[in-house]
Amino acid sequence: MAIKKVLVVDDSPVQLSNLAQIVKDAGYEVLTACSGSESVEKAITGLPDLVFMDIIMPEMDGYEACRELNKRDETKHIPVVFVTTKDQKADQVWARMQGGKGFVVKPYSENDIIDQLKSYL
Repeated sequence: MAIKKVLVVDDSPVQLSNLAQIVKDAGYEVLTACSGSESVEKAITGLPDLVFMDIIMPEMDGYEACRELNKRDETKHIPVVFVTTKDQKADQVWARMQGGKGFVVKPYSENDIIDQLKSYL
């Protein structure tokens, strides 16, 4: 599966901008969302090839958004990589149980993000 379009989701404008810039600089088209519910809408309409998703967000957190994406026929094939400050082993296990395919802990390096992108090429 070739990655061309990536949806970046974070409620922090600084984190959202930073992550989106890394992905854009790596040569990918970038969609952004500021909440879990917006991420579901953007995934349905934009059909990205990969989602980088924060976990801790108001209204709908990343786990709930991931579960929603995984139960919809049009989005269940899209891998979700969580990008979060939650760094315990239990967090990683729970993320996988929610349907997440990858996990990056903040603060991350540009290489951490690029490695995730390359793993889906």
